[in-house]
Amino acid sequence: MTRVLVLGGSRSGKSAHAEQLLAGWDEVTYLATSVVDETDAEWSARVAAHRARRPAGWTTVETTAPSELLRQGAVLVDSVTTWVAALMDETGIWDAVDATGAHAAGSPADAAAARDRLDQRCDALVDNWVMTPAHVVAVSDEVGLGVVPETRAGRLFRDTLGTVNQRLASTADEVWFVVAGLPQRLR
Repeated sequence: MTRVLVLGGSRSGKSAHAEQLLAGWDEVTYLATSVVDETDAEWSARVAAHRARRPAGWTTVETTAPSELLRQGAVLVDSVTTWVAALMDETGIWDAVDATGAHAAGSPADAAAARDRLDQRCDALVDNWVMTPAHVVAVSDEVGLGVVPETRAGRLFRDTLGTVNQRLASTADEVWFVVAGLPQRLR
């Protein structure tokens, strides 16, 4: 069992590097954490490019359930970024707080309840990362190097993903940072 976290900016080559780290494995479970929206041609093209790169022996599981990390063998999670976005969707946090920071869908208690649900889902993701018997390679965007998002929702996403990345990195056996296609091992 080994936990490897691969961080990088958008289009940095982090997914390709993660796939290379699993090149010696015959069977890999690819946890795809984003649902394809067929009406979004650009996103569909990105997903298709990722699918085309995968070896034929790999199994793809589309999921946002943290329990899917609890499996044997080798697992590639691509990506923690879309996973956190999906968890934010599933917990209703986007609806609870609008772009100005006001409570959009009900009371401050509704926003607090949505935040609690999000925290629990993020805890489950990190807990399953720690407990998995699998060799896991997870890909995530490093969002802390860019501009401060203008909206509250953008800052909430950046902060949530940054916190999850820190928690995953603190228990990872290896951490990589990919810049312009050049992987640098941090741990």
